[in-house]
Amino acid sequence: MSPAELAALAARAYRHAQPWSEAEFAATLSHPTALLTCAEGAFVLGRVIVDEAEILALASDPDGQRQGRARKVLASFEHDARARGAVSAFLEVAAENAPARGLYAACGYGETGRRKGYYRLADGSRDDALLMTKALTLR
Repeated sequence: MSPAELAALAARAYRHAQPWSEAEFAATLSHPTALLTCAEGAFVLGRVIVDEAEILALASDPDGQRQGRARKVLASFEHDARARGAVSAFLEVAAENAPARGLYAACGYGETGRRKGYYRLADGSRDDALLMTKALTLR
């Protein structure tokens, strides 16, 4: 997916946060640590640094949600991150974003911390960021 396609999908999918712009996607993708995995109607963008993967953005087209696309693309990201040497993955998710928290929990991510008032919402209020982590070692 191109930065424009990623931005368009994020704009449709993000309900709890400001979606990334095309320029933000392009800048992130230009970095050598970037890792992008895509599936039909979904993507995960992150980076792998040494032995740790960070998920920066995940989006699934609202018209195709609840069909396993996000799980599939997340599993692909984890596989590719392992191939680059990552032994764990982490992310931040808005505390109010129950659907995303549920997805990550169902995929084996556990809450490991909280950043109070991290996200600024459209109405000017703040939401906490939950830190979630998953071991990527094969069992």
